[in-house]
Amino acid sequence: MTKIRDYNMNGTIILGVDAGYGNYKTARCCFPTSVSRSDQPPIFTRNYLEYEGSYYTIGEGHKDFVAEKSMDDDNYIITLAAIAKELNARGLSTAKIHLAVGLPLKWVQTQRDSFREYMMQNRHVDYKYAGRRYLIDIVDCTVMPQCYAAIAESLPDFKGMHMVADIGNGTMNVMILNNGKASESKSWTVRLGVGECFKVIRDHILDRKAEELPMEIIENYLRCGDTKVGGEYQQLMEEAAKSYVDKIFAELKAHGYNPNLMKLYVMGGGAKVVELVGSYDSDNVTFNHDIRANAKGYEYFCYMKLRRQKAMASAG
Repeated sequence: MTKIRDYNMNGTIILGVDAGYGNYKTARCCFPTSVSRSDQPPIFTRNYLEYEGSYYTIGEGHKDFVAEKSMDDDNYIITLAAIAKELNARGLSTAKIHLAVGLPLKWVQTQRDSFREYMMQNRHVDYKYAGRRYLIDIVDCTVMPQCYAAIAESLPDFKGMHMVADIGNGTMNVMILNNGKASESKSWTVRLGVGECFKVIRDHILDRKAEELPMEIIENYLRCGDTKVGGEYQQLMEEAAKSYVDKIFAELKAHGYNPNLMKLYVMGGGAKVVELVGSYDSDNVTFNHDIRANAKGYEYFCYMKLRRQKAMASAG
């Protein structure tokens, strides 16, 4: 698991937020990606955000897939919640922040500017989360490539040829590294995230048992590999998950994966199900189950970028 470090530059906190389709992650926190708005505070939870006269319940369920995150107002609200959670974990409620965020590999180039503007729509934000007031100044925002940022600090360890697969809830990011060096022509974003596996399991149970399996049971299986339910249901879920993982490997091979010529590095929320039901040579496959790796990587990547810029400015 990637070590947690705190990065600061000129009194500004570099704070990473991984805006996933299934979960939002920071270096210290992870919670489901969902938000519901109301004009009154919710009754049964304190896990809500109060902002500009509205109340937003956070983290109960998941959001639908939206390809361009800056076109979805909910992402901004959930980002504020993520910032609050991370600051609370650090014992802070007031801070100057340089946001470090990311986009899928193939979307960074076309969406970077709009996503940065979206995240910086308010330079000063005053809001409450879980009953605590937060006063933050968003000084700047850096948008980086998912997957690559998560492994940026350990690139020297990727000797020879590697394929890296970062399987999130909505997308899978794939890249081929040659001695730790990436190439844009060998980087892809595919709509084959864990959300697809969820649907395959749900539909398989529905077809075989004529009943709807509760969402929580499927999520527990995908997260832990065991749901403590009857053996037949467990078997059916494994069958469905296996068909999904077979699609994953077929997609990887379509993009150049050859287990005889390169090693495979699998990360993200989908790494668990691939490890459980996939067919692979364990000597040539590495699994990283730290689902906060991208958020931590954004902070490191952003800090190193800002440090280089500062050094160049001083030299100039």
